[in-house]
Amino acid sequence: MRRALPRTMQTKVEDIRVLYFAGDRVEPYVQIIAVNEPKRRQSICSSEESEAEESDDRAYVEDLLPMLCDHSQLLEDHHLESLATHMPARTQGYPWQLAYSTADHGTSLKTLYRSMAGLDSPVLLVVKDMNNKVFGAFSTSPFRVSDYCYGTGETFLYTFSPDFKAYRWSGENSYFVSGHLESLQIGGGVGGFGLWLDADLYRGASYSCPTFCNQPLSTEEEFIVQDLEVWTIQNATCPPYTKGRK
Repeated sequence: MRRALPRTMQTKVEDIRVLYFAGDRVEPYVQIIAVNEPKRRQSICSSEESEAEESDDRAYVEDLLPMLCDHSQLLEDHHLESLATHMPARTQGYPWQLAYSTADHGTSLKTLYRSMAGLDSPVLLVVKDMNNKVFGAFSTSPFRVSDYCYGTGETFLYTFSPDFKAYRWSGENSYFVSGHLESLQIGGGVGGFGLWLDADLYRGASYSCPTFCNQPLSTEEEFIVQDLEVWTIQNATCPPYTKGRK
């Protein structure tokens, strides 16, 4: 005798499978299995695998995070996480020290150059403008006054406005960094500088330039500097900043 399925099952007959079991020593019985159940289980397994992969990725990024020896007023964890994966491999695993900041040293490009004297290591420039936009540049050479451009193809521009974006060397020209007493220039060519700062580290500008094929780093091509920091990589160990990276 065929029995009608319960009303709750009639609405989605296509989602179920009815299996009939019988045997010499087994009482006959019927088992109802939802067809989409294996798919649901597979989805759960895939989700668990995805979460495990994401956890591994997070652990990998955390391993790349630089150890800050000093307090930063501009760099937070999410900034470091984004920057870490774009730093050259040779910089990973070394502590970062604050070489210059407008909060500690005042607003003077000459003072910035003096703080770089004697250094022979890459530096990270971090700028925060009056619109609270954070951006800057990674330079393979410390900033200094020079009659010619310096740096290598590992130099890049970056911005967090509105989301993180790194602009690497395009190969178009080699105008990486040019230091003068009246200004600091990063990237150049027809159209303007990728990042330009005046002698007082007060006014700045960012235009699209052939060196990095970048978009302006801030929401405005010309901006006013609120704060500025320069971090340098040191081979020597240093005690980490114990109050966090904020």
